[in-house]
Amino acid sequence: MKVVIADDEPLARERLRLLLAEHPDLQLVAEAGDGRQALHACAEHDADLVLLDIAMPGIDGLEAARHLAAFEPRPAVVFCTAYDAHALSAFEAAAVDYLVKPVRAERLHAALERARTFVAGRDHNAAAGRDGQGKQRTHLCARLRGSLRLIPIEDIHYLQAEEKYVVVHHARGEDLIEESLKSLEEEFGERFVRIHRNCLVARHELVELRREPDGHVHAILRHGKQPLEVSRRCVAGLKEIVKRL
Repeated sequence: MKVVIADDEPLARERLRLLLAEHPDLQLVAEAGDGRQALHACAEHDADLVLLDIAMPGIDGLEAARHLAAFEPRPAVVFCTAYDAHALSAFEAAAVDYLVKPVRAERLHAALERARTFVAGRDHNAAAGRDGQGKQRTHLCARLRGSLRLIPIEDIHYLQAEEKYVVVHHARGEDLIEESLKSLEEEFGERFVRIHRNCLVARHELVELRREPDGHVHAILRHGKQPLEVSRRCVAGLKEIVKRL
């Protein structure tokens, strides 16, 4: 298995590195000091297993795990943390095990066996999708030729479905993500509003609704390059939202 270690403490990474050296079938492909680096490393190396700390700067381990759950193939996640208070959240994020520091060799061995079982069977349950995302993510993750781009949610202007992808229109351009518009609406319904069956718009981006001579209604966005079509069934609800802006 290809393994990534993600921990902001160098000594913790060193301990895990030494413990992993006792398992010749494992290949340590990268180390990371935060969640962002961990995601990039997993995308670059197609990691099978991530040993993931929870309390890290920027994107923490729990959010990183929610992003990793969308990777294909999906890596096994084992949390390694100094606190046991996050155990429930960890398993809600679909971790295969949860280790409390200092990590003991026998506990790591048991976790590795769980990870091997997960990796061996993940092709059979790949259709299960992403599990346990009780907490909203702060970023969306776009895969780019073996790497990835993390897009802050607050930078997104609107989301538009195109075939099996969703185009994320944001402050720095456009990116494709392999998520459904419906799942994004369920996760970020307080931030985005549906204006059409194929489009969600950030509420703070709405400026006005404009009715054209042909009767069609379009949404004018604060940072939009062009008006976006509004479906008839969405018009009434959008008018109330625009009134409160």
